[in-house]
Amino acid sequence: MTAPVTTIESALLRIATAGSVDDGKSTLIGRLLYDSKAILADQLEQVQEASERRSGEGGLDLSLLTDGLRAEREQGITIDVAYRYFQTARRKFVLADTPGHVQYTRNMVTGASTADVAIILIDARHGVVEQTRRHTFIASLLGIPHLAVCVNKMDLVDYAEDVFDGIVRDFCALAKQLGVKDVEFFPISAKLGDNVVDASAAMNWYSGTPLLEHLETLSLADDEAGQDTRFPVQWVIRDHDADYRGYAGTVAGGVLRAGDAVVVLPSGVQTTIAAVETIDGELDAAFAPMSVTVRLADNVDASRGDMIARAPGATNEVAPLVTRELSADVSWMAEAPLRPGARLALKHTTSSVRAIVEGLDDVVDIATLERVVSPDELALNDIGRVRLRVSKPLAVDPYERNRTTGSFILIYEATNESVGAGMIR
Repeated sequence: MTAPVTTIESALLRIATAGSVDDGKSTLIGRLLYDSKAILADQLEQVQEASERRSGEGGLDLSLLTDGLRAEREQGITIDVAYRYFQTARRKFVLADTPGHVQYTRNMVTGASTADVAIILIDARHGVVEQTRRHTFIASLLGIPHLAVCVNKMDLVDYAEDVFDGIVRDFCALAKQLGVKDVEFFPISAKLGDNVVDASAAMNWYSGTPLLEHLETLSLADDEAGQDTRFPVQWVIRDHDADYRGYAGTVAGGVLRAGDAVVVLPSGVQTTIAAVETIDGELDAAFAPMSVTVRLADNVDASRGDMIARAPGATNEVAPLVTRELSADVSWMAEAPLRPGARLALKHTTSSVRAIVEGLDDVVDIATLERVVSPDELALNDIGRVRLRVSKPLAVDPYERNRTTGSFILIYEATNESVGAGMIR
């Protein structure tokens, strides 16, 4: 029996939100949850009671749905990034509500690292400000493929088209500077619901879709199409049958099919795929981010941390770089600064190695987006270019080519604390 394959177009959509203080991020998230009926009855009751205590009978302050979580998070009581799960008739969503202050840069990097789309809020009264630039820079650094720029509080500028157009022009200049390509703009009022779920009668000059419809219909197919084949081996499966050997893992790029010529890295041994399986049976094809078991035609010595890729010459795909030298943009997340000579553990896909910091090339001035060369250290929340040498060869890609095989985390071995997120350049 052939197991069914989920199409990429219907995949779960991961959303990261970013905005300056009082831009209305909490209200927008609350509006999406409320209008998509993703709020439990008792939650809604509590919000209604709190709203009436604050603003009188009949009021409903949707920002209260997330403000409680944020207050706890910023006091260190619960978690660093609040995740909300909701769905409509057309799609399922995971929404990462990330704090936007500069001191929470590491939190935004964490919450947005796997996002398919970033919602960037701009207050229509203030336009593109420093935090807008910071959030857009981080989104571009993380390779988030789609940006949805929501110009909020349009009701407070009388729904003026020229105000919206001016912000669009300013943001397009910023996007061009950062190399951001796919940007959509939405004039909204999160408080009143204009262009969030339903089209706004107050802005008939806007011909685009409401925000939620855009998110429901956003295709991820182009994001995955054309990726090089990558399959990090997570586990080797041996059955009671001595002849059975399968390699389990999650597809990190491209498509795997029986008969494909592949190479196992870093050893460089070439073979072909005998079958691609799940617990339900063999698949015709597997693509990211499916978890599957791959059986190879030959008895290959492969283990956890190895990478299966397309064999050289089999297609026009680009092979991973097998190297012990890495140059990467690192977001530093520890209180103690990172300095040359530091020794850390490095986790890349399913491989764990030791690493030494050979040098710091630059650090990004988040306010100006300029790179300051030859810093002495990376402090908490800094992002800078770091040169590393690892204890054994890794099969890697540039981050802009593959976000999974082009990223890693740095760990203090003594405490097992994750202290840095790296994007290979």
